Amino acid sequence: MVEFALVLPLVLIVLLGIVEVAVVARSEIQLIHAAREGAREAAASPDTSRSAAAVRAALGDAGHRARVSVRRPAQVGEKATVRVSLRHTIAAPLFGGFTLDLEAQSTMRVER
Repeated sequence: MVEFALVLPLVLIVLLGIVEVAVVARSEIQLIHAAREGAREAAASPDTSRSAAAVRAALGDAGHRARVSVRRPAQVGEKATVRVSLRHTIAAPLFGGFTLDLEAQSTMRVER
């Protein structure tokens, strides 16, 4: 029983760390998806605000905190690039509550 009481806090800290890594990985995948959605919109529409709106919609609740930059050339066949960055705060107070800057970029050729 004493050994269990000594090991349990360590096991819980490791489990909490695994959960935090999974949450950060999920946020990164969501950010990559949002950048891809924005690039798809930028490739199809000359209005860059529609591309930024598509990124924010794909991010859901975190969309208002995201920084979105869209570079779309006017010529068909050139590359439109969408870059999205988001500051993610680690939720567990055991890890100090520090923040991570997550960033994703996607590029697609302009269609119209």
